[in-house]
Amino acid sequence: MGITYIEGRVKGPGGREKDISLLVDSGAHYTLLPQDTWKEIDLKPKRDMEFILADGTKIKREVSECYIEIEMGEGHTPVILGEKDDVAILGVVTLKILGLVFNPLKRTLSPMKALLI
Repeated sequence: MGITYIEGRVKGPGGREKDISLLVDSGAHYTLLPQDTWKEIDLKPKRDMEFILADGTKIKREVSECYIEIEMGEGHTPVILGEKDDVAILGVVTLKILGLVFNPLKRTLSPMKALLI
């Protein structure tokens, strides 16, 4: 469930970057970038995926990848290429890639205790 925002920066493969405010959503698997953001940093679709929304609706969206920087870490991550009115979302896959977990009670990010298995 998304209950807090975090400031970050996303970069495309050519080095173009943009500052962005992301809704931290522990219920979302993938990070989503709004259309104006991913176009500005020149992301290109790599594949199509089907997603199921909370109400059961199925949608298809294109997926790419970018470099993301937030205060507690940075790295490459897959991202959903959103549409015009979509909100930027920071999903669990990106949090795991960055070695972070979201504490919904304190509304903060913390380093995860990673298992070596």
